[in-house]
Amino acid sequence: MERHEAPYGLHADRYELAMAWSYWKDGRADEPAVFDTFFRKLPFGGGFAVAAGLPVLLEALADFRFSEDQLAFLERDGFGSDFLDYLRTFRFGAEVEAVPEGEVVFPLEPILRLSGGLLECQLVETLVLNTLNFQSLVATKAARCREAAGDRGLSEFGLRRAQGAGGHAASRAACVGGFDSTSNMAAAHAYGLRAAGTMAHSFVQSCDSEREAFRRFAALHGASTVLLLDTYDTLRSGLPNALEVAAEQREAGAGILGVRLDSGDLAYLAKEVRKGLDEAGFPELKIVASNQLDEQVIQSLLLQGAPIDLFGVGTAVAVGRPDAALDGVYKLAEIDGRPCLKLSENVEKITLPGRKQVSRYRDGDGRFLADAIHLAGEPPPDRIWHPHEAGKNRSLDPSTAEPLLRSYGRPGQGSRPEEGVEEAAARVRERLADLPPEHRRFENPHVYKVGLSPALLALREELADRERTELPATAP
Repeated sequence: MERHEAPYGLHADRYELAMAWSYWKDGRADEPAVFDTFFRKLPFGGGFAVAAGLPVLLEALADFRFSEDQLAFLERDGFGSDFLDYLRTFRFGAEVEAVPEGEVVFPLEPILRLSGGLLECQLVETLVLNTLNFQSLVATKAARCREAAGDRGLSEFGLRRAQGAGGHAASRAACVGGFDSTSNMAAAHAYGLRAAGTMAHSFVQSCDSEREAFRRFAALHGASTVLLLDTYDTLRSGLPNALEVAAEQREAGAGILGVRLDSGDLAYLAKEVRKGLDEAGFPELKIVASNQLDEQVIQSLLLQGAPIDLFGVGTAVAVGRPDAALDGVYKLAEIDGRPCLKLSENVEKITLPGRKQVSRYRDGDGRFLADAIHLAGEPPPDRIWHPHEAGKNRSLDPSTAEPLLRSYGRPGQGSRPEEGVEEAAARVRERLADLPPEHRRFENPHVYKVGLSPALLALREELADRERTELPATAP
């Protein structure tokens, strides 16, 4: 039987608990550590990502503990009783620093930093990644759909195609990224989102006629009614019946909101339906379109002049299609006050050592120009260096620099998030408006400049050289 425990202690991979046991056994549980969360590749072949999920993560960290049932499971799995006694009273106490939800972010930049005991920071690795990776992926997809739709309505319809309970997080993240509403009632209730929905073909099929179905639905739902036109034939049946019911509703003083297209050539049908509505004296009625939409299809429809007022997007946004995952990682950056890094034969996978800050610079027009990753104790640099291409650098004006990482306190000691989805969505709109359009376009977007400060670059090279020097000689 599948079970979902309220405490988050087992929201982890086994190796985190195995390492935690070892840290505790060796007396290293409270050894000061710093972990960074970042990603290496932008999703969807795009030019930006949107950070999302932080308030959900902060709530989960505040509630991170182990129930007696979970501890009994760990005992059966072989963990020692003395270690389980320690976990019985465990509470998360590390400090969280992160970019605010809704911030525009780019590869290699720390979007979250945990500073605390080695054991507690290690235990929450999977929880951090599971929460931020998925919601950031969906929020980014949603922001791209918003970019395509402009000021037209966007509603998320994806729960039925989502990966189980992840659909609730997807609905939330879609609204962070720019959607106006969701069909997901549980998410709307939990996160204060606006719920929206129309009707299904089954309602029309269940009635004696399409006209009767429209009449019954409109009589109950009044001015919020959206009639689905394509159960039988959009133009020869659906539209005429919708017009008749709309006229009846108008005469009764109620009206309807609009009609929905869910199949066929949406651009052609939207034009024909708009023409029919206008000629019948209903210019105020809205046209809603759905059926496997994403940002590319929305953009194409609008380029074709389709007079669509609201787009319902389901699968593509709820699962982050086609990428399905953001490659966020969680890496140790400092241990007991000592900066450290992970080496790799692939230079792009060598991590950045030490406690860091990200500063964002603007150009003369106030638009985002470049970001610097630098050591937390140093001021924003006046020059940044390419993370991987030796010698490539550019100068910047530090007077325009804005720090991105903020402190969110210690969630396990009472610190709780204050912002809701609306505030995060407003931040997405504001920050994307400051990102030049060449980074927002779908085809061949410009690469946004992210560089390292001279001090951070020198520290990485020093530590990498030291680690390589200490490696054993290659066997003959």
